[in-house]
Amino acid sequence: MKRGKKYRSALEKIDRLREYSVSDAMSLLKDVAGAQFDETVQVAVNLGVDPRHADQNVRVTAALPHGTGKEVRVLVLATGPRAKGAEDAGTDFVGGEEFIQKLESGWDEVDVIVAEPSMMPKLGKLGRILGPKGLMPNPKSGTVTDDVASAVKEIKGGRIELRVDRFGIIHAPIGKVSFEADHLSENLKWVISTLMDVRPSSVKGAYLRKVTVSSSMGPGVKIDKSTLV
Repeated sequence: MKRGKKYRSALEKIDRLREYSVSDAMSLLKDVAGAQFDETVQVAVNLGVDPRHADQNVRVTAALPHGTGKEVRVLVLATGPRAKGAEDAGTDFVGGEEFIQKLESGWDEVDVIVAEPSMMPKLGKLGRILGPKGLMPNPKSGTVTDDVASAVKEIKGGRIELRVDRFGIIHAPIGKVSFEADHLSENLKWVISTLMDVRPSSVKGAYLRKVTVSSSMGPGVKIDKSTLV
């Protein structure tokens, strides 16, 4: 793949064979970022799991201490007092069947959908529409709940979902290049701590295999796992 001049310039400053401490990696990412926008900082965590086994299909949420830096648009499907609570919590959209009809017609101007349990039977028919977009509410991700107001506050505050893909890798945003380096470090350590807390008991051998961070337009930087604790 042919890379741009800025990418190649950034690559020259990174030792691809070295594993950097968390603090050094974050400082380096900020130093080599050259895009004309505030790049997202992503982490890729290779886990020693086999997602084909249900008990190793890691899926959990983490409320980052310093948020993600992204403005998240939230739709709450609820009625009555819960709808009012969602409004007070700062949701962008709230309603019932009128929004289900909009979603069915292809409307998707939201990033997260939170639903009270009574709405799920009505949402079931939209699985083929919402599923591929990652918008289908799910109890495991905290988006099907009686306490929709708390869910909205957490999501707006920087809660993210950590879900292993079919290769055993978790990809997640941990902030923006404009963040302080120590804030990025703390967000990363929180992600790793969350993953360690849900280590499947059936996993044998190394669980945390490799951790790499990168900015939207930059090359990856390997992390020394011993500096994550």
